[in-house]
Amino acid sequence: MNQDTVRPSPEPGCVPPAGWSLVLPLKPLAVAKSRLGASAGALRADLALAFALDTAAAALACPAVARVLVVTDDPLAAAELAAAGTLVVPDEPALGLNAALAHGARRARLQAPDGPVAALSADLPALRPGELARVLCRVPCGGRAFLPDTPGIGTTLLAAAPGVELAPAFGGASRERHRASGARELLPSDVDSVRRDVDTGADLAEALVLGVGPRTAEVAGVLAARGGRAG
Repeated sequence: MNQDTVRPSPEPGCVPPAGWSLVLPLKPLAVAKSRLGASAGALRADLALAFALDTAAAALACPAVARVLVVTDDPLAAAELAAAGTLVVPDEPALGLNAALAHGARRARLQAPDGPVAALSADLPALRPGELARVLCRVPCGGRAFLPDTPGIGTTLLAAAPGVELAPAFGGASRERHRASGARELLPSDVDSVRRDVDTGADLAEALVLGVGPRTAEVAGVLAARGGRAG
């Protein structure tokens, strides 16, 4: 066994590290990851899909995770992510990111009414299953918790214990909003892969240093061959 297969023990008063439903949001690929356009050009949509596929694969390999739900209306992404083992949920509210995540969380609770649920960014191509498990095992029983992104401004994960509403407030300076909402801020060491979301070419370069999944590595390799800056 290694760190990605061993289930961590929860801290006292925390949710047992098993049975989690994760909700990943994904915009239509034609408009996803717009800030990558300057560095990725025509490969921007390919990278967005690669990020989501690598994130979903790592999440499904996490010993704490029982299921991954992806909220998207993109037909290509839906087909590939379903084939990868996720449950694809149409974005029926069509009212933006947080409405999509709340909708996904409700669908997750239909699948597992007594289980914990978390929203996870779909642009974590370096995600490690063991690091994700270490974050989830710190979520307090009866409460909510969040993990800030690498710059310390946004959020990459928001989790809710069984019976607790997720109440997502992602976007922009979401770290402060989630903190103000009463969610516990989690800052465990050695979970860089769960914090490194990718919005820019510089972010992608950092993720590549951490070590990305195979789909992202493939597209990043093509980008580098074309003279892109990410490789």
